[in-house]
Amino acid sequence: MKRTLIIEGMMCEHCEKRVKKALEALEYVSEAVVDHTKGSAVVKSSMIIPDELLKKAVEDQGYKVIDFRP
Repeated sequence: MKRTLIIEGMMCEHCEKRVKKALEALEYVSEAVVDHTKGSAVVKSSMIIPDELLKKAVEDQGYKVIDFRP
């Protein structure tokens, strides 16, 4: 499964690393590719992960998820 999150508030590589670490800590997430210049994170997982869990992982780091895309 692949899901793209549109994220507001990431300004640098440090932000990317925080979001990547938080997303990859979720069960079933195999990889998160985060890009602060695009304001996005592409999450690859072996199972469907509810949007609420993805959103909480990002927003607990201080950033805002504004949209989800397939």
